[in-house]
Order: sequence, then structure tokens, then C-alpha cells
Amino acid sequence: MFFLGAMLLATSLSAGWLRRMPVTPFALYALAGFALGPTLFDVAHVDFVQHAHWLGGISEGVLVVSLFLTGLKLRLPWRHPSWHVGCRLAAPAMLLCVAALAWATHAWLALPWAAALVFAAMAAPTDPVLASLVSVDDARDGDALRVALSSEAGLNDGAALPLLMLGLLCLSGTTDLHGVWQWFWLDVGWALPAGLAIGFGLARLVGIAATRAKMASGDRAPSDFLALALILLAYACAKLLDASGFLAVFAAGIGLRHTEWRVVSQHPHPHAGQDQAGQAHPPAEMLVNPNQRDEVALEEPSASIGLVVSDALSFGDTLERLLAAGTILVVGIACAGAWSMAGAWMGLLLFVVIRPVSVWIATMGLGTPPVRRLLMGWLGIRGIGSLNYLGYALTHGLPAALAPRITAMVTTLVVLSVVVHGVSCQPLLAWRERRLRERGR
Repeated sequence: MFFLGAMLLATSLSAGWLRRMPVTPFALYALAGFALGPTLFDVAHVDFVQHAHWLGGISEGVLVVSLFLTGLKLRLPWRHPSWHVGCRLAAPAMLLCVAALAWATHAWLALPWAAALVFAAMAAPTDPVLASLVSVDDARDGDALRVALSSEAGLNDGAALPLLMLGLLCLSGTTDLHGVWQWFWLDVGWALPAGLAIGFGLARLVGIAATRAKMASGDRAPSDFLALALILLAYACAKLLDASGFLAVFAAGIGLRHTEWRVVSQHPHPHAGQDQAGQAHPPAEMLVNPNQRDEVALEEPSASIGLVVSDALSFGDTLERLLAAGTILVVGIACAGAWSMAGAWMGLLLFVVIRPVSVWIATMGLGTPPVRRLLMGWLGIRGIGSLNYLGYALTHGLPAALAPRITAMVTTLVVLSVVVHGVSCQPLLAWRERRLRERGR
């Protein structure tokens, strides 16, 4: 707690300088944690194998908040090309990554096929938490690269979990035709579409009810708990029905955003005009001032839904950054005590070869510019999602003989991704912005 407080204070005071440097705060947290661990200063020790329940619980909390926010910031019609690219990245590209990494892990590290599949599935999901520089900034952001990476990160945290469960099923030695058939129908055929439907439908109901309640009562007070309530309800309902909780909270964010879109299309704000992206009506939260609520005319439905969305974004952003900072600091400490050269080599292979090639193959035929395809191939940040899968495996049957080795490999891969991608993404995106401006001129 002391070191986390010190890091939060240091990064807050130096935020102005950090924005001009090719490094993210999360990379600094990871490096600081590594320095505090046994390798250098030896003042902190963390063993994820012994604290698997803590790892699973905290990473799950960070993920559900981040997935909800990611969905809430995506304000695009279903037919937008970036959605198609994101789905290609979240399904075909992810499957190619898992297959190639599992083969490499089995061939080069002599891990059993089932264990190699478990490790590859843990490394598969890209991260919605740590990709703050490459994800959408807000609902007005329609940049094709950012939207594709954000939609991928929102979808593949839930889509990759069945592969991890299949690997654990194979490790248990109870794999038969009936078991595989049951896995396919329950964990793939039911869990994935049901999670999306539950989250989206619940968010639409809650969004409409919250808008009408604010209009009827004239309530101007912040409603931070509404976002938390929607996250909890979507996740819990999905779990009770054996559906994907991660996809449910992501779809809940999308559902609340589509509720806002429908409200403003039917009841436009009197001060609304076209925004910079050319949309007929800017996001409702952009037209209200949450700090001066007395000036808001809540008889306007667009103002009411604007306050609902604004409160959800404010609450979620703060909670997400706080939990993620603490988690990455602890991950750095754990990595210092269990650094794995095998995990580092597998990580570099994934970042430099497997991920770019998989993205290039999966996006064939979409007309996506080559430079954007290359950037999408590189900017596949791994992080909290992989840690959550690690916590899940450690508490759901990962053999004790394999647990320390796979834990060290996954932890090393995550820290390497946070640092390498954190250092490189800002210069790459700045180069891309200059290139787009030059093309525009």
C-alpha cells in the first residue's frame, strides 16, 4: 500500500512530463514493482501460486469495469467497418495466435499439448485495461485503428476463456467425446451469445429506466452507483445462467451507449449540432456539465441520459485506473521473484511474429490499409486478462507440478508486454498521426 501510494503520487505530480515521454504510467508501475522485488531491492515478495484467489478476484474486478467502459465508449453503428475488423481480430486472429503459440510452446519447451494450450489461451486475450493509449478516448473517437483494437479487447476476453477451459479439461485426463461435446455447446454455443444478449438487454432496460427516473424526479445528484449496479447485475445474471460474464459487461456498456443514441435521436438536445466526426448528434454527455447540474434542464431526455452516461464514465475511469495501477505494481514484484526466460522468448515470438502474421491473415479481404494492419498486429497488449486467466487456472485444476512454471511464464510475458508495448505505442501513434495529417494536406 505504501509503495502504491508513492507511485500514484509520483505519477500524478509528473503527469505533464510523462505525457511527453514515450512511456506509459503502467510501464513505470511494472518496472517499479520489478525493482522492489527479490531481484534488486528485495523489499517485497509476491507468489501468485499461493495467492491465486486474490489474483483471480482482483483481476476479475478490474476487467469487468474496464470492459464496461470500453463498450460504453464505442458509439458506432453495427455496420461500421471497424466492427468487422474488431470481430476478425477477436475470433480468427485470436484462434490463429492460440494455435501457433501452443505449437511453439509444445515444440520448443517440451510442454504437453494440453499445458501448451493452457498457456497459449492465457496469452491470447488483448487487454482493455492497459491499452489506454491505443483504445478509444471517448464516444466521439471514431478512429478506425482505435475502434478495431477496442472492440477486439472487449470481445476476446470472453471468447478466449473456452479455450482455457478446454485445455484444463484435457489436463484433467477426463477428455472424451461426451466431455468435448458438452464443452462446445455449453461454453461456446451457449455462453458466448447468451452473455452478449443478457448484457445488452439488461443495459437497455436500465438505461431507459434511469432516464425516465431522472426526468420524473428532477434528480441532479451524481448517480455513480448506477454504473456499478449495472456492472454487477450483468455479470451476476450471466454467471447464474452459465453465460460469459465478461461478454455480458462489455455488451452492457454497448447497450447503455445504444440507449443514449436512441434517446438523442428521438429527443435531440436543443443545443446539439453536428460534432467533428460529422454525426448528426454528439454524445449526450458532451452536452451537459456534470459539475454544474443546476443549469441542466432535466426535462430534456437527452440531458437526463447525458448525466447517466457521464456519471458512469466518471465512476468507472477512476476505479479502473486505481485497481489497474495496484495490480500491475504487484505483477512487477511477482515477476522479479519468478522471471522466466522461456516466457520472455515466447512473448517476443508472440509479439513480433505470431500476432502480426495472424492479424495480417485474419484481415485479408477487408480493404484495411497495410500500415493499419501492421500497427494492429503490433499493438496487441497483454495484461490483466492474461492474469485473470492465470488465476482461474490456478483455482480450477491446473496441476501443481505445472503451476510454478506456467505462472512464471505468464507473469513474465505480461510484464514484457506492458513495458515493450508501453514504450513503443506512443511514438508509433505519433508517427501515424503525422502521416495522416500529411496525407490530408
